[in-house]
Amino acid sequence: MAGNNHNSDVDEILRKYGSKIEGKIRTGSDSLMSGNKSESYLKFREEMSPELSRYERWGRSLGGLIKLNVSQKDKEKVERNLEIAHIGLEPWQALNLGVMSFMGVFLFGVFVSVAIALIKAPANDLLGGFISNFPILFFVLMIILAIFLFYFVNDYPSRLASQWRLKASSQMVPAILYVVVYMRHTPNLEKAIAFAAQHLQYPLALDFRKVFYNVEIGKFSTIKESLDNYLETWRDYSPEFIESFHLIESSLFEPDNGRRVTILEKSLHVILDGVYDKMLKFTHNVRSPLTNVYMLGVVLPTLGLALLPLASAMLGGLLNWSVVFVLFNLVVPFFVFFLTDKVMALRPGGYGESELLERNPLYYQYTDKKPYFFAFLVCFPFLLIGFLPLIFGYTPIPEWLGLQKDYSLAQLTGINSLGKEMLFGFFVDANGVRGPFGFGAVILSMLIPLSFAIFFSMVYKIRTKNLIVEREKTKELESEFNSSLFQLGNRIGNGIPPELVFGDVAQSTKGLKTEDFFKKVNYNIHQLGMSVEKAIFDPNRGAIIYYPSNLISTSMRILVESSKKGLEVAAISLMSISEYVKNIQKITQRLKDMLAEIISDMKSNMTFLAPLLSGVVVGLATMITFILNKISESTAEGAQSGIGGLGSLMNIFQPENMIPPYFLQIIVGVYLIQIIFILTNTLVEVDSGEDKLERTNKIGKNLKAGMTLYFITALIATVALFVLSVVVLSGFGG
Repeated sequence: MAGNNHNSDVDEILRKYGSKIEGKIRTGSDSLMSGNKSESYLKFREEMSPELSRYERWGRSLGGLIKLNVSQKDKEKVERNLEIAHIGLEPWQALNLGVMSFMGVFLFGVFVSVAIALIKAPANDLLGGFISNFPILFFVLMIILAIFLFYFVNDYPSRLASQWRLKASSQMVPAILYVVVYMRHTPNLEKAIAFAAQHLQYPLALDFRKVFYNVEIGKFSTIKESLDNYLETWRDYSPEFIESFHLIESSLFEPDNGRRVTILEKSLHVILDGVYDKMLKFTHNVRSPLTNVYMLGVVLPTLGLALLPLASAMLGGLLNWSVVFVLFNLVVPFFVFFLTDKVMALRPGGYGESELLERNPLYYQYTDKKPYFFAFLVCFPFLLIGFLPLIFGYTPIPEWLGLQKDYSLAQLTGINSLGKEMLFGFFVDANGVRGPFGFGAVILSMLIPLSFAIFFSMVYKIRTKNLIVEREKTKELESEFNSSLFQLGNRIGNGIPPELVFGDVAQSTKGLKTEDFFKKVNYNIHQLGMSVEKAIFDPNRGAIIYYPSNLISTSMRILVESSKKGLEVAAISLMSISEYVKNIQKITQRLKDMLAEIISDMKSNMTFLAPLLSGVVVGLATMITFILNKISESTAEGAQSGIGGLGSLMNIFQPENMIPPYFLQIIVGVYLIQIIFILTNTLVEVDSGEDKLERTNKIGKNLKAGMTLYFITALIATVALFVLSVVVLSGFGG
């Protein structure tokens, strides 16, 4: 009896939807070919690439002020990059933007430098004061910045083109899959590309729309010509993509249907093998560059920091904390970023983050601004305590309190050597206040980078904690999805419509993550009266928004579209996808296994060795500063035992000109935070491609682990080495 009811349900659904199948076939892929291709392409480009639109606006405004002659070689190179990145600029506009950037920064540097010199110059000797007060170092730095900006802006089209290729290449395998699945039942290249363009994600979807756009504006006469021209842009980057499309094109000339399908399947294997081979090569080549990044960008600069107090004492004030800040918090991090960016340019495309993530109901937490306010309230007291030495040493006490001039607390109390090593430690003389050099100031300064780390760690944890749990569920679902697809294909092949098959598969996958997904689809169909497509892809209630996965989205999209051609076509398509999923999972797992050692090494370096080394360096710098100060004091007082005998030698040191360990510790802590940001971003991209959620979550975790270890190490090293130096020097001097 139950079987008869089941069959009657099948017949009813077939009658209900049978008349609509042909109408539905015209939706989706055919809509792109309905006559509004220009409007579709231009609107899609504007919506999906606002950052490029901003660059275009700058290029048209500043780059269009003057028109310089451009060599043919430069013109062809820039024009190619602009076309790849879909930037609507002329080559001369892009190059002129670099010239205008140079001129703008250079003139700004000249104006500020002249203004500073004129303000400081005395009225009675304007020319001499102007020359003596001209900020040469600042002016040189501005010229260097202008030159760098010139080359950076000129190379920006090439950078955008590389970023475009990296993102687009992550969509290559789904693109070939869409085209192959569509052409299995409808051997029409134009409709297949339109189908792929309709359902692919940005940015490859924009490339496919551009193929149609070029035909409409008359640049090419046929889709094949336009497609072949587009494929040439991948000649040096992804030849397997070109080969796959050429196999697809050749299948159109095969009269035998069986051979035609075999050629189509061969094209899918070609792109899969090509991606695997390139990722395999990448895993072999990436280890050495990442090791170089760590040694040149982390180990050597950190070790060099330990010598800075000694160097600054010998150089007589030429090397101050502001120079060290520029070097270690601006120049070196940029150098590390530059090296890691070069490493990422070698990556042959990533898996990428699904745009479906933004439709998840929990996504609002990812964009919510409240965590920033909450984290600020928690961290601000630590930050304020960390700045107490500066407040004590440099905050002026106003005249109305009865003083003849503005004094800081350090000047008012006359702190010089008395308690300097135990308290904040300031030099107070005719030249003003210098410091803080004290042990207490160093301890308090550790709260400043710690507060920054706590701030970002808290914010990133709050924003991602629920989404990352959903991501893990999605990954589990992906791992189980292959067998579920096979079951779907089998049942549809037996004549069960998609509207009924999800409930059956949900029953047979009880206890698995796939059960939840299929239950949601089945509920939407039978309880909310949705079609299969809406039940899966509805932006508000669709099951896919709870499982933002490119793999699942692609599979379900092909199921929906192929079922419009009939149950047999849908069954065959699902079987093909099942095979594809099995292959892609094998490739993904193999690549992750190969990358695991590299990623594990870099993570341990970043969250363990670098914080440990940095903490010890802070302790050493504090000890060196204290020892030099004590030796200098003993020498000045004419001590005769041990240390006092170093009088003439110690004249080369000027302890008051040393870089205070207070500032040095802050520079090291901030530098370590910058390195964790840069290297975490690199490791996530190596492992997972462009994945904002994973990157945000990992940065929060690594900051928490790395900066906690740094704080503990720096605290223990500073206290231990300070106590040791006090004991040794007291005994040595006694």
